Amino acid sequence: MKSSPKLSDHFTFGKLMRFTLPTMLMMVFTSVYSVVDGFFVSNYAGETQFSAVNFAFPLLMILWAPGFVFGSGGSALISKTLGEGDGKRANRQFSLFVYFSAAVGLLLGVAAFIFMRPLLAAIGGSGELLDYGVLYGRIIALSIPFGVLQVAFQSYFSVAERSRAGLWVTVASGVANMILDVVFVGLFRWGITGAAAATFISQVVGGGVPLIYFARKNTSLLRLGRTRWDGRALVRGATNGASEMLSSVTSSLVGMLYNYQLLRHAGERGVAAYGVLMYVNFIFIAIFIGFTMGTTPIIGFHYGAENHAELKNMKRKSVFFILGAAAAMLALALALGGVISRVFVGYDAELMAMSHRAFMICAFSFPFAGFGIFASAFFTALNNGLVSGVLSGLRTIVFQVAAILLLPLAFGLDGIWFSVVAAEAAAMLASVFALILFKRRYQY
Repeated sequence: MKSSPKLSDHFTFGKLMRFTLPTMLMMVFTSVYSVVDGFFVSNYAGETQFSAVNFAFPLLMILWAPGFVFGSGGSALISKTLGEGDGKRANRQFSLFVYFSAAVGLLLGVAAFIFMRPLLAAIGGSGELLDYGVLYGRIIALSIPFGVLQVAFQSYFSVAERSRAGLWVTVASGVANMILDVVFVGLFRWGITGAAAATFISQVVGGGVPLIYFARKNTSLLRLGRTRWDGRALVRGATNGASEMLSSVTSSLVGMLYNYQLLRHAGERGVAAYGVLMYVNFIFIAIFIGFTMGTTPIIGFHYGAENHAELKNMKRKSVFFILGAAAAMLALALALGGVISRVFVGYDAELMAMSHRAFMICAFSFPFAGFGIFASAFFTALNNGLVSGVLSGLRTIVFQVAAILLLPLAFGLDGIWFSVVAAEAAAMLASVFALILFKRRYQY
């Protein structure tokens, strides 16, 4: 049996796949159990409650954003510190990021519980859609501290060279969620309340188990312990991880804009169709996100060690992987679009047709999306939060908002679906330009 790759290794393509496969599976599995929520609510509670879950979900994703900030930004700083050979300082930084993330998550959860109704009403919620959305959102809000930690630990497990342990935690969390969906929604028929309760418990597992693991004595590179206030490290981590937070927050805001436009052009059916698209998109995009989560600590380590040859190696192999994965995803999406739509909303022929058409159009965004995600994460790993943030902002704010506002004027409902493709294509061009522009500076 081959030994697990180390951050300090030279990475062949096979070794890179072994190191990043657990994080890819981890993110895919996280997406799959989110999809299971949608499946059970749609098929056992009906279209209105399914629409309510999809309506509230973008807002809830914003609340998990600190996990991306301190997970991605913190892991880049910690891996750079490890590359510089200072393990003690890396552990102090790790502990500080974890404790601070939990505190921020607690504050956000309390605020979300209190203000859930006015927030959802402000983005167009009314009637049963609003009532169900508030019910779902408030239950999930109680788990936000654990959700923030779960997101952050997904990055920290890679830095600790324990990606497989991170995968098993995610599997445990996901299996708990799926089993409880079957029991609460399928058997007990608790509807949206049962789905929210299942997600709540799974978040507690996903965020709580890593706390116990890293607090106990272990053989990984990281361990929770005493720390001291280091405002500079927090600011550096937050600034560096701001692009990932920006991506999460703005994706959620753009999701709200999509829902608003869809309510105008297609009513609640449009929101439900977008829900099908969103759930499946999670799974495909999760492969790119998981891959970049796995590569970020490697790139950060070798940047700290000033190993420019390995930076070049990582960039080259990463680009090859993304191009190959994107082609495979496009083929798979086009082949399975009808089946996926039938699984989720086969009970409504009109809604199924709308969902299928949306998926067939949006599938062409996959060849472009992976490159934009990787480029932003690449600069995060190089501790250049500014470039990473600009790329993320262009991808998730400028291009997406412009497309979703302008294309429906010319193409109606189809323009909403085409906007995803147009925005990702523009983001890829910006990413290629940035990688060329900074090549000499970082010597990759």
